[in-house]
Amino acid sequence: RTPSPIPHPPSPIPHLPSPIPIFLLHGVTGSGKTEVYLRVIARALRLGRQALVLVPEIALTAQLVRRFAARFPGQLAVLHSGLALGERYDEWRRLRSGAARVAIGSRSAVFAPLPELGLIVVDEEHELSYKHDSSPRYQARDVALQLAALTGSVTILGSATPSVESFYQAQQGHYQLLTLAERVGGGSGADGLPRSQPLPLPRVRIVDMRHELQEGNRSIFSTLLQQALRTSLAQGEQTILFLNRRGAASFVLCRDCGHVIGCSACSNPMTVHYAEREGQANAEESTLICHSCGARAPLPYICPQCLSRRVRSFGIGTQRVVEEVTALLPQARVVRWDRDTSSAKGAHDRMLDAMLQHEVDILVGTQMIAKGLDLPLVGLVGVVAADTGMHLPDFRSGERAFQLLTQVAGRAGRRNAGAEVIIQSYNPEHYALRAAQEHDYAAFFSQEIAFRRETGYPPFSRLVRLIYAASDASQTQRKAEQLADQIAQLIAKQGLRGWSIVGPAPAFIQRSRGRWRWHLILRIPVDASAAAIDTLFAAILPAPGWQIDVDPVHVL
Repeated sequence: RTPSPIPHPPSPIPHLPSPIPIFLLHGVTGSGKTEVYLRVIARALRLGRQALVLVPEIALTAQLVRRFAARFPGQLAVLHSGLALGERYDEWRRLRSGAARVAIGSRSAVFAPLPELGLIVVDEEHELSYKHDSSPRYQARDVALQLAALTGSVTILGSATPSVESFYQAQQGHYQLLTLAERVGGGSGADGLPRSQPLPLPRVRIVDMRHELQEGNRSIFSTLLQQALRTSLAQGEQTILFLNRRGAASFVLCRDCGHVIGCSACSNPMTVHYAEREGQANAEESTLICHSCGARAPLPYICPQCLSRRVRSFGIGTQRVVEEVTALLPQARVVRWDRDTSSAKGAHDRMLDAMLQHEVDILVGTQMIAKGLDLPLVGLVGVVAADTGMHLPDFRSGERAFQLLTQVAGRAGRRNAGAEVIIQSYNPEHYALRAAQEHDYAAFFSQEIAFRRETGYPPFSRLVRLIYAASDASQTQRKAEQLADQIAQLIAKQGLRGWSIVGPAPAFIQRSRGRWRWHLILRIPVDASAAAIDTLFAAILPAPGWQIDVDPVHVL
């Protein structure tokens, strides 16, 4: 099946300059947001200005870079951490001299020298990878907004699933909201003629896996998904199977004493990984890997606690999904795409080309496959386990689940109608799943913003997370409790209304790389001045070993 070209969308184009210089472009997947970016950038260049385009991960946006290079030949500079020092210097020099007019890159590109900057685009503005979590900590989206204010530039924040904070800012009138509610036309109808009407979003069906168990189905694939996989393959379509967990099994447990094999340096259970031989997973050679510190250990056949031989692996990962789908459809060409298979230089481009040339029937992957892929032959997306990450003790867990499900569902049906998404879950009534099923961002936002307002989380407050780590568990707890008491006394003494402390408590991963971790969260009013925050931290002077994260993207 040869995909038809995408026509230009009849989309709203921001005016340059603008009385409200920040635009939130909310467009459903496949609605033509990239074309909007390209047109606005072209306008900025005609006005003699430069443009900066930020993307979450440059390695995952090869198609986007290709489109920009084709539209602005000789004017594009690409910036990312994979460049050699000399290559980065050459790109920076081209930008600084004005020879390059458009910079595209990951979060560090926000610091590129653009003396004639007039436009900043932040694509997929909701992505957590814009936050740099090691010192110096910064959120590239927020830095971009500050840079725009300093240079008088227009900013476009684009996403099919905007962050709750950004959409709230648009509701309050601080950002100008632009909406692309429909997919662009393209492909062909049932009569084979070119389609001029907007493409429908794919139909989404949710399968209650509890019922599958009751019916005796022990497969990781529901009966509905199995049939859909067979149909998709028979029709010559491509399928994406999404599971946001690497490896073959989540943990190893003794069925006699209940002992779980954990990492000796962390509090994590170790994950089973099949050995990789020439790109193929070998279940006969398995090892245990800690996803926190990377430590490895042999797969035990005897419980180290009680010496029982009843040691079994539980849970699933992408390697197991490949194993199961290959057994179900041995004739299918299956490729796995996760961090374990994508580390080689150029690996993403090779995978993308293989999909575009229909050398792959089924693509199995983690969240990497939900970002920046425009795959015209994908007619089916299966979410193997939607519950992964949905119930983490983090106030953003529902938002993150909705975003991931919506984004991965958006890979289906980007050129032709009739695409389908099947989501498997043990909690099918969860509001994030129901909103994703209906492609209803407004319903999701309505429920999520009510939760944030009730609990006082952003955008109704700002957070400062303080994490203490040490090799001595009792010392870690004591230091965290002492600092919490000190902050509470200062808040009371200075009469800081609306300031509060959550915790202290053990971090979600209590021990990492041999160090015990406790944290506390300082919740402050959104209008708190930087001077008040500085005064507080100058007074408490956290001791060595403390990490301070202002506006954290997660609290795990």
